[in-house]
Amino acid sequence: MNRFFKKHLGVLATVGPTIAWLGIFLFIPLAYVILMTVLTKNSYGGVDFVFTLENYQNLFNNEYLRVFWDSIWLSLQTTVICLLVGYPFAYILANAPKRWKSTLVMLLMLPFWTNSLIRTYGWNTLLRTEGIVNHFLQGIGLIKQPLEMLYTDGAVLLGMVYALLPFTVLPLYTSIEKLDGSLLEAGSDLGASQLHIFTRIILPLTMPGIFAGSIQTFIPSLGFFFISDMMGGAKTMYIGNLIKNQFLSARNWPFGAALSIVLIVITLILMKLYTRVGSLEDMA
Repeated sequence: MNRFFKKHLGVLATVGPTIAWLGIFLFIPLAYVILMTVLTKNSYGGVDFVFTLENYQNLFNNEYLRVFWDSIWLSLQTTVICLLVGYPFAYILANAPKRWKSTLVMLLMLPFWTNSLIRTYGWNTLLRTEGIVNHFLQGIGLIKQPLEMLYTDGAVLLGMVYALLPFTVLPLYTSIEKLDGSLLEAGSDLGASQLHIFTRIILPLTMPGIFAGSIQTFIPSLGFFFISDMMGGAKTMYIGNLIKNQFLSARNWPFGAALSIVLIVITLILMKLYTRVGSLEDMA
């Protein structure tokens, strides 16, 4: 045993702290959450160590299936809009003059340096009935009565797109920047139109960035409960809100843990599907 430790001392010293860190802060908590899913909630809001699969069976309740569908539909809308807005932005950014490129990238990263909760609250202030947007529209005579823009599904979608757009743009920017300009020139010299160059050359070569940006947008949007709380007034329930309510309001930790595990499984499935068409390095 001593000889084994002496032989692998360098490896253990290098990898050991990382394994210990992952074990303490990832694997043990995850194992605890998985164990929680098969336990029973008691009448006092605690947990009884009584084995049951009822928490997983409850997931197939029509109400909860509706929550999953609404969450997936919102995430799909967010992802598509971020791609439609982010792709042209990333293309312009990747082809900007070198003296401006670093500044533009820094401006793109700037939202990450500000708390997303504070930024979302800013939209809350702008869109409310007595907010700046309604006052402006009334002031120029476009509307007579304030518009109900806040606490709607559209407001939630706006908040999601605003919060997650940088997650789409950055992988797209990286992918577009790697394009070989000679291929575009060759396509132009051979008489291809701009549309054909985009659909036959640019789009296929930047597909890894498109998939990476989609995954990085879709997965977080499933769990951003604070945006739907602040922008939607919790009128529509999503997966993130449901998990939060189970832990904090309903005090049903086993069912909240089961919902969390389902969300983790969805994430792992999406990551597995992505590895078939791209590399995880594209998401860095």
